[in-house]
Amino acid sequence: MTDDLAYNAGLGNAFETEALPGALPRGQNSPRKVPYGLFTEQINGTGFTVHRAENQRTWMYRLRPQILDRAYRERPVGRFVADFSEAVQSPQVLRFRPRSMPATPTDFLAGLTTWAGAGGPSFRKGAAIHLYACNADMVDTAFCNIDGDLLLVPERGRLHVRTELGRLNVGPGEIVVLPRGIRFQVLLPDGAARGYVAELFDGHFQLPERGPVGANGLADARHFLFPVADFEDDPRPWTVVVRQGGRLWEVEAPACPFDVVAWHGNYAPFKYDLDRFNSLGSVSFDHADPSILTVLTSPMDTRGRNAIDVAVFHGRWDVAEHTFRPPFFHRNSAIEFNGVVRSPSATGPWQPGAFSWTPYLAPHGVSNRTYEDVVTASNAEADAPERLPDSSLWIQFESTYLLGVMPWAFDDPDRDGAYLESFRDYRPHAKVP
Repeated sequence: MTDDLAYNAGLGNAFETEALPGALPRGQNSPRKVPYGLFTEQINGTGFTVHRAENQRTWMYRLRPQILDRAYRERPVGRFVADFSEAVQSPQVLRFRPRSMPATPTDFLAGLTTWAGAGGPSFRKGAAIHLYACNADMVDTAFCNIDGDLLLVPERGRLHVRTELGRLNVGPGEIVVLPRGIRFQVLLPDGAARGYVAELFDGHFQLPERGPVGANGLADARHFLFPVADFEDDPRPWTVVVRQGGRLWEVEAPACPFDVVAWHGNYAPFKYDLDRFNSLGSVSFDHADPSILTVLTSPMDTRGRNAIDVAVFHGRWDVAEHTFRPPFFHRNSAIEFNGVVRSPSATGPWQPGAFSWTPYLAPHGVSNRTYEDVVTASNAEADAPERLPDSSLWIQFESTYLLGVMPWAFDDPDRDGAYLESFRDYRPHAKVP
């Protein structure tokens, strides 16, 4: 995707950036007199006393303080929720056609629908998965999610994400992470957009440990891009919407909140091009676990359980010999949400925008037709190297949490009722006495 914006690069780096020369104070963070008469504000993404390597915070130097002299009023939440008391813990695997686009003007915030979740923001534990479909810009409106970090995966249409710390252009094939507490606005350069969202109520997204893989492979920190300072002195009233404790609140601010002239720190939104991911796999026999395709993760404990793993499946070589090449039949100790971003076919059950759901430890695998095609192929055909096309790109959210599906999903007209038919009539090949 062509992108004419400037960026900082490197996940985990501490950046400093200024839109006006000399706007960033030197030698200290909060001088009595800030250059240009700016106001100083710090945002902390972690507790004060965490290990230095885990500490996240950013100092901002802005035209106006964000504290307001007026009261918030509550706003309807619609189907963008953080209360999962009615979520259904069903063992049923599901598949959905691409979500229908709205028939009336709908901005990003109004176009968010919660798909599944567990836990909640009040106790800072759990995670959620949402979908978005929108066709209008957020006009003079900024959104601030106090509840969790949001990871957006555009499937259709580009997003121009304007944040307090600068701007990011994000299109299909990329992801963007918006940390909790950072105010942002979503504009739609293509007029319509659709995609998937993962929300993390505790911790932050980070690179997975490489372990025996070594120093290289998977996602490289230098390919993660962060905004540079970009401000506007706009004294017109703006609406600021805040999500806290699963509720939406709004207030009319006296001016545009995107007025940060300079900032430094390591707590900031960022984006990543999934095509830059260096996929690893087997070069002899059998499948490696899908954990080697993890882009970002959020560890939950020391037993290998993660709040959310974000994995990518894109163009790559598959070369394993005398091996059942598709994913074998399996039951994983995690939920799986698989979404199609790109597909060689614009039609059929796995077109862009389609997605599937596999509950915790639910049996799943390939269709009976695919199974027959694989096991009846000749050895030469089955062992030939195969190039998975670059026109295919899927994302996967995995979570150790028992995410429940929201009740409105089961009656959604986009639910694919024919999905289970593909698992009928497996023909036994075993020859036993």
